Amino acid sequence: MGKHVLNVRISEDERKILNDYCETVERTQSDIIREFIRSLQRKIKKNQDIS
Repeated sequence: MGKHVLNVRISEDERKILNDYCETVERTQSDIIREFIRSLQRKIKKNQDIS
């Protein structure tokens, strides 16, 4: 499994939220974004179970 680069444009407010959260939990932005993307799989499964 290879690594891919993802560029995302976010607002200044979103950047501040992300930075504040990263500082609070002492994790990198990449870690937080990867965790969020993985959480989408659980949401997909949950929605499929409901249907």
